[in-house]
Amino acid sequence: MNYLEFEKSLAEIEGKATELRAMAASNPEMDVSREAAALDQKAEKILIDLYKGLTPWRKCQVARHPDRPNCKDYVDALFDEFTPLAGDRNFGEDDAIIGGLGRLQGRAVMVIGQEKGTDTQSRLKHNFGMARPEGYRKAIRLMGLADHFGLPVITLVDTPGAYPGKGAEERGQAEAIARCTQKCLRLGVPLVSVIIGEGGSGGAVALATANTVAMLEHSVYSVISPEGCASILWKDAEKMREAAEALRLTAQDLRKLDVIDRIIPEPLGGAQRDPQVMIKAVGAALQDMLRGLEGKDAATLRAERRKKFLDMGAHGLVA
Repeated sequence: MNYLEFEKSLAEIEGKATELRAMAASNPEMDVSREAAALDQKAEKILIDLYKGLTPWRKCQVARHPDRPNCKDYVDALFDEFTPLAGDRNFGEDDAIIGGLGRLQGRAVMVIGQEKGTDTQSRLKHNFGMARPEGYRKAIRLMGLADHFGLPVITLVDTPGAYPGKGAEERGQAEAIARCTQKCLRLGVPLVSVIIGEGGSGGAVALATANTVAMLEHSVYSVISPEGCASILWKDAEKMREAAEALRLTAQDLRKLDVIDRIIPEPLGGAQRDPQVMIKAVGAALQDMLRGLEGKDAATLRAERRKKFLDMGAHGLVA
């Protein structure tokens, strides 16, 4: 288990409990059950106290936790007969975005998600979830395929933002993001999205312009990262805590503002503490979100999706 900076006290207690049990395992005559149980109770209390009032900055840290379930974990666990589809038919393949056909509880769907990777090698392969233009053009191609065959589209969002490198800009990064967002708005099939970790900038919106948008309890969704915001406003990235407060990037804030439609509760201590429970909860939420869109024709789905995002702009102007 990797511990975050603010979880140091928890790490010490759980570490002591682990040491006690290791000692008992090596010496059958040693009985540490009472001491270990007391430490477990203390650790649980600390965990509850830490997570009952997370600050926005701490939520950012939890959303970026390296042990948090990633897109591939959800795809492997929730979608049967998943068949990956690759390439944008123009430039190449982008491993930051994975997508393909699968079945969610027997229902054929198109799944598209941003994959960060789990170790150094895979993170480099997937570019830390930061897609290049060919990734967004692949997403456009897959959404078009789903639209043609009448398949619902599910997107799983987890990215710090679109890749800002020179090559990406030369190949039309901004245009690709805009076209992908436009494609979401024009789809005649149900489109549902879940922010499973970070929802960063236009790189996230390009896949999350959906009929129904959900966020995990400790995920974040913002126009810019707290560090980037602090660097621009205060010329000091160390002011990221103040920036996180100002950005209103938590699921709770965004639900109040009607930017998202629902919050999916996480296990105590975050999704990384019990990935299987989290994955099961996301699967149930996806099915419920799709059921809510059943029976609606293409024109209605498009109209409701456009109204949803136009209303956000109107709310912002009034506020």
